[in-house]
Amino acid sequence: ESLSDRVSVFEPMADFYREYVRGQYKAGAVPGMIAEPEVPEDLLKEARAFSDTAVISISRFSGEGWDRKSPESGGKPGQHHGLEQTELERQQDALFEKSDFYLSEAEAAMVEKAASCFRKVIVVMNVGGMVDSEWFRQDDRISAVLMAWQGGMEGGTAAAELLMGIGNPSGKLADTFARRLEDYPSTKGFAESDDYVNYYEDIYVGYRYFTTIPGAETKVNYPFGFGLSYTEFAVSRVTGCEDDGRFVFTADVTNTGSRAGKEVLQLYVSAPQGRLGKPGRVLAAYQKTRLLQPGETQRVKLTANRYGFASYDDTGKMQKSAYVLEKGVYRFYVGTDCVSAKAVDFTWDLKDDVVVQQLSEKLPPKNLPKRLLPDGSWEELVQREPADDGTADTRLGDAEELKKYYRPLQRAFGREKMPWEDDNRKPKLQDVAEGRLSLAEFVHGIPDELLAQLVSGQPNTGVANTFGWGNVPEFGIPNAMTEDGPAGVRLDVGTGVQTTAFPCATLLACTWDPDVTYAVGRAGGEELKENNLAVWLTPAVNIHRSPLCGRNFEYYSEDPLLAGKQAAGMVRGIQSCHVGCSLKHFALNNKETNRKASDSRCSERAIREIYLKQFEIVVKEAHPWSVMSSYNMVNGTHTSASADLLNGILRGEWGFDGLVTTDWWTEGEHYKE
Repeated sequence: ESLSDRVSVFEPMADFYREYVRGQYKAGAVPGMIAEPEVPEDLLKEARAFSDTAVISISRFSGEGWDRKSPESGGKPGQHHGLEQTELERQQDALFEKSDFYLSEAEAAMVEKAASCFRKVIVVMNVGGMVDSEWFRQDDRISAVLMAWQGGMEGGTAAAELLMGIGNPSGKLADTFARRLEDYPSTKGFAESDDYVNYYEDIYVGYRYFTTIPGAETKVNYPFGFGLSYTEFAVSRVTGCEDDGRFVFTADVTNTGSRAGKEVLQLYVSAPQGRLGKPGRVLAAYQKTRLLQPGETQRVKLTANRYGFASYDDTGKMQKSAYVLEKGVYRFYVGTDCVSAKAVDFTWDLKDDVVVQQLSEKLPPKNLPKRLLPDGSWEELVQREPADDGTADTRLGDAEELKKYYRPLQRAFGREKMPWEDDNRKPKLQDVAEGRLSLAEFVHGIPDELLAQLVSGQPNTGVANTFGWGNVPEFGIPNAMTEDGPAGVRLDVGTGVQTTAFPCATLLACTWDPDVTYAVGRAGGEELKENNLAVWLTPAVNIHRSPLCGRNFEYYSEDPLLAGKQAAGMVRGIQSCHVGCSLKHFALNNKETNRKASDSRCSERAIREIYLKQFEIVVKEAHPWSVMSSYNMVNGTHTSASADLLNGILRGEWGFDGLVTTDWWTEGEHYKE
């Protein structure tokens, strides 16, 4: 039985929108950047006679290199310090009076008209990032809302099946949906400058803010981890214990409704406030059930370790540059979202302070004047001398002058011979792979000129469109092709070769199921191999610090554990095909405006606990072949040239032994990188 056998659509209304959208596309509009048309009254009357149910679809456009507009910026992103707006930013200004976080006036009028005319109203949110939810939460005339996100090539069919009840939604929000854009602490100051962003809210990002700061809990419409189903579940027989630093909780999850479905069990921990200050709740573990039939019960096990909820002391209040557990009572909560989770009988009473891991200072802030404390007050931070900003010690002049210092990219094939190529006994990379030569000996035998070219991007071959790595054929080093992502293997459109468009990363995060991301990664890895590609430039795991970041659709969540576990599944899936991935954008790339020169100013504690934690999880659990540094600076130094970040933390502390690539055409200095 097909969908068309189950449901009838009022085709004249569909035709009206199809024709309108077709005309908008001809005029140069893009999806999600199309003004809402006014529906003719006579068409509305016919539709009302046809059906008592209206489905409203709200779409939004997302993109790289620009941000959503902030109310405090006067609605002009990218113009604060003379940067020119992009065409998409101009379209955004024209369509959305406040911000595309909110409905436009035309959209609001359409919603009002539909809600007044039809007995039942269903809303489908076809969006890539957090949006205003107040308009439907407050309106009893709207009976259901499906967060469809951006579902890829099968997203429309999947949404239709869910609306028809053929499938049962089992997603959970990967972000907090607050009442207003201004309720997120990152909104104020997001557009203050194109040159920097002050991460004043520190570790209190997303639900960590709303469950901690006094009064903030009243600003939440839908909490982190929330999601409805067509059935209902009960959580019972919850037990907990501590076993040599590991915390193990079990619970029965029972389907008490009349439809088969899945539930997500979530474990949160609340640490004693102590000297450092702690979030009200922190996600420590989660597990999705199998498909449970009505009346069926599954015993679910959740395991957390103490390192996962230890605090990093960056100022020496207890033990400087160490992950610590402060003495006191640790409480645990198990449930199906971060607010409704119930306290477990088991508590952990730590009698003495514990140093979990002693490290050394990395990436300290230079120009961050203050940070938020759990009672809503502020802590002043030490101001230091500005760091090396990653620019050149000696300016060589303008771009034309610089070009004479660049050697053109090597051609992939047919390059003229170099003087040393006459020696037929040159070592080959295959000699290293087969154990006849050490890698150090192999590299020592390659002339410096070729080594310099080895660390530059190389020309595309085949269907690739994001360039290659390597390409020293005389030494047997192949031109390994990379390909962009993350919502599919994105080939050169001119080749005509097609690949799968997968759901965006935020939707994958909302599955709360690493098995799903593994399957997507596996399928993408197979497409890489089929097209003779070597590395998929995905996953992107930057934290959803602010709803205003234009690239949030490529990122997973406001929570580092959820982002890390979901992305680790993706990496394992990709690399199970014996091709590589490049984990990105390392790190604190939470704003797109002036992204190549913007300085992310953040405390070392927040960097480690929030903005690096998901990278750490992926590196340690899934071992990606590559990590891509971000464009931005962190505390005054370009990430691509940051010894603290790349050598100190990534390689030194986490043991990463793969390849670090810069993001394409970064503005960090090559010799410093």
